[in-house]
Amino acid sequence: MDDQSPAMRLVHLLRAVTVEFDLLGAEFAARHGLHPTDVRALIRLLDAARTGTRATPGWLGEQLRLNSAGTTALVDRLERLGLVRRSRDTADRRRVLLEVEEKATELGWSFFGPLIGEVVAVSEDFEAGELETVGRFLAAVLESAGRARSV
Repeated sequence: MDDQSPAMRLVHLLRAVTVEFDLLGAEFAARHGLHPTDVRALIRLLDAARTGTRATPGWLGEQLRLNSAGTTALVDRLERLGLVRRSRDTADRRRVLLEVEEKATELGWSFFGPLIGEVVAVSEDFEAGELETVGRFLAAVLESAGRARSV
């Protein structure tokens, strides 16, 4: 493959962005006494809340590729830190739902808010059609990454 092709330049940029976000996530985790998996769990739970997905411990374990014991330890740790709470599903009292506490959201915004603000500001330099194209591209890349992870 031509390492200088437009497609490969995008691959390299995505990899560089991924590394930077990973480093930021690790810094956030270290500052708050978290494990990187804790941060990934909080992100998945926040995304679930945003899309209306009912997040259960089983769902979270699947998302993070953790076994049941690992998921329980993770949720116990996040709950002990006051970042996540367990509640009973009102539709099925046997099911436990996971919700992110306000404390976790506030911690996230205090650390990642400036970056989010910069990304939003950068996006304002692009036309709506360009942003739609970038969004379609990133969604397709995300889907490809999900398929690769399943192999």
